[in-house]
Amino acid sequence: MADKPITKAGMDKILEELQKLIKVDREELKIVIQEARELGDLKENAEYHSAKEKQSLLEGRIGQLQAIVASSEIIDTTTVKSDKIVFGAYVTLLNVDEDKTMTYQIVGEVESDLKNGKISLSSPLGKALIGRDKGDEIIVKAPKGDIEYEVESFEYH
Repeated sequence: MADKPITKAGMDKILEELQKLIKVDREELKIVIQEARELGDLKENAEYHSAKEKQSLLEGRIGQLQAIVASSEIIDTTTVKSDKIVFGAYVTLLNVDEDKTMTYQIVGEVESDLKNGKISLSSPLGKALIGRDKGDEIIVKAPKGDIEYEVESFEYH
């Protein structure tokens, strides 16, 4: 069931990684395993066991990405028309205590990346922003205490 929102850019990134893992990394690993097999006794063959372990990790990641693709709903943020903050919005906030301005995009959990300005819809800040408008003040409970923000602007692109 597709029920986890993800941006088109986020899905493109996941599909790109998935294709590389399947078409490049998996094929390269098959060759490494075959070469290691040719070295002889598999019981004491470190190269073979290392390659098999890498294969297990690779297949696990492929399965994880396939599950994300299967359970996600792509939201084209370029078509969003809303007078309130919703999924996909780029929100510019003022941290009232630090007098610091920052911009975040609200995205799905699997594509959140704070360093690149992408916060999860389910994060405390993401949850606090949904349904808000320009000029609204919000308080987010953080481990170091409450943080007060003011919504300066938001847009979709």
